[in-house]
Amino acid sequence: MADLEDDVSQATVERSADGSGPLVVSLSGEVDMSNVHSVEAELRAVLGEPHDLVVMDLSALSFIDSSGIAALLRIAERVDRVEVRNPSTTVQRIIEATGLTGVLRLES
Repeated sequence: MADLEDDVSQATVERSADGSGPLVVSLSGEVDMSNVHSVEAELRAVLGEPHDLVVMDLSALSFIDSSGIAALLRIAERVDRVEVRNPSTTVQRIIEATGLTGVLRLES
């Protein structure tokens, strides 16, 4: 787990310890232009080798701006499939409003 702190906002990136099933990466806090570079670097480090499926648990993510969405899309380019788990209403609306549910699939 890594805490990524900036003067304006904070985010935490955490990889699941479970070796079975898909890789689960949890994001919490806020991801915006003030910390997106650190968050994306941490996501790349956590992902490591290629994966068929990555589940992004966004249940504790309270805010994401367009730079954060762009970072998630760059991560999605590195894996076969991304599923978004438990986004807050705000984060879900942002993903839906951008028309990216085909790439950042909302887990049902």
